[in-house]
Amino acid sequence: MIDGDQLPTLAAPRVALRWLKAADVGALYGIFSDPKVMRWWSTPPMSDIAQAEKLVADIHEGFRVQRFFQWGIARLEDDRLIGTCTLFAINESQGRAEVGYALGHEHWGRGYMNEALTVLVDFAFGKLALRRLEADIDPCNAGSLHAVERLGFRREGLLRERWKVNGILGDSVVLGLLSHEWRSGPAE
Repeated sequence: MIDGDQLPTLAAPRVALRWLKAADVGALYGIFSDPKVMRWWSTPPMSDIAQAEKLVADIHEGFRVQRFFQWGIARLEDDRLIGTCTLFAINESQGRAEVGYALGHEHWGRGYMNEALTVLVDFAFGKLALRRLEADIDPCNAGSLHAVERLGFRREGLLRERWKVNGILGDSVVLGLLSHEWRSGPAE
């Protein structure tokens, strides 16, 4: 699906999706240990930096076996890691995948995720020739819903009590975007 020994870098105006490396462990831990970021995630916040080290190893293995592709989101101005974008549950024969993403809370509301998701969707529908992308989002997470709906994802259903994290049950809104809908470009 993707040749080479690492993910290609995908450039946007102010950020790049790039290969995660050992030097990113501290920044990853900062993002994935933050309760504000993890409030809407399907797992609790990280509690030990060893979890971030394992995440980098898991990301590299996921790429090696072509099971999922997870990029770091880095600012172009300083290569500072501020988040991640992922294609997972990839079904090549069916031409579909799911998208996932996280952004350090101090970077919310600045348009970085829109740029990152735009190049991710371009890559998924272009290079990977997928026909459908899906997102699974807590209906209370207005910021995340806005991020994908701005790109043209449409709400397709509600899955009640889908996730249980830290003893709290949460619903999911499933959204989808088809490649032929993307050809006209992202909604503004």
